[in-house]
Amino acid sequence: MTTVQTSTRPAAAAPARREARRPSLLRMIRARAALEIKQFYRSKGQMLLSFSLPLIMYILFSTIFSGDIDGTSVTAGQLYATGMLAMGVAATSFQSLALQVSLERQNGALKRLRGTPMPPTAYFVGKIAVVLVTSLGQAAVLLIVGSAFFHLHLPTGAGPWMNFLWLYALGIAGCSLLGLAFSTLIKGDNGGGPMVVLPFMVVQFISGVFIPFQELPHYLQQVAALLPLKWLAQGMRSVFLPHAYAANEVTGQWETGRTALVLGAWVVGGLVLCLLTFRWKNRDDG
Repeated sequence: MTTVQTSTRPAAAAPARREARRPSLLRMIRARAALEIKQFYRSKGQMLLSFSLPLIMYILFSTIFSGDIDGTSVTAGQLYATGMLAMGVAATSFQSLALQVSLERQNGALKRLRGTPMPPTAYFVGKIAVVLVTSLGQAAVLLIVGSAFFHLHLPTGAGPWMNFLWLYALGIAGCSLLGLAFSTLIKGDNGGGPMVVLPFMVVQFISGVFIPFQELPHYLQQVAALLPLKWLAQGMRSVFLPHAYAANEVTGQWETGRTALVLGAWVVGGLVLCLLTFRWKNRDDG
């Protein structure tokens, strides 16, 4: 009698083959980032608002408050360009992420995503990819309009542009992490608009976005010095305004090192807050 031996190798190899067919982390990150960007551009209303609001505000403020800033050769159009650049970074990262992520948590989208094989890293990188695309587009439009119509002088050397890049990177990273952490505080199904927009508007006014920082009351300057937007706006002034304007800063200098230190601290602090507080589902879901 012949004994037929059944090999178990194919069955054992099946899980390995399935594991081998699973997309790599990098591929999943690219796919999620592409999906987030496509969703943003398909939302015509959101895209139009994101690009037009900073530009409209810039044109209005630069036109209404025309002329030179008292005691300087810097025009209002030049000064407001730096403020709007800083505001654009913070708005597209902190404000937009806080609102969008809180809404996705409320409608259960985050909970469903967490139940898929998609790693959390892909989700977060996808969100930050949208922030990068949006804020870079805003910055390009503001710089073009500012240089064409409001006497904004773009730097010609590599040094100022390198400063712009690290300011931009630290600003995006810190404000994005803060937006993700802040989204956990938003409750209810209304998206938390007032809870995010109103405080952010106050922060803009005390951080030198709409009003020259040196004209603010001293106690407001001290409060703003604790927040990243003040330093981001000051850093943008150091890049796009004449060096002589540094005399109008509170300390009479640009404080580039302190700006990097404060923004870097907010990146670390934002990461810690995200790790401690971020939730994929509502508290009511358990």
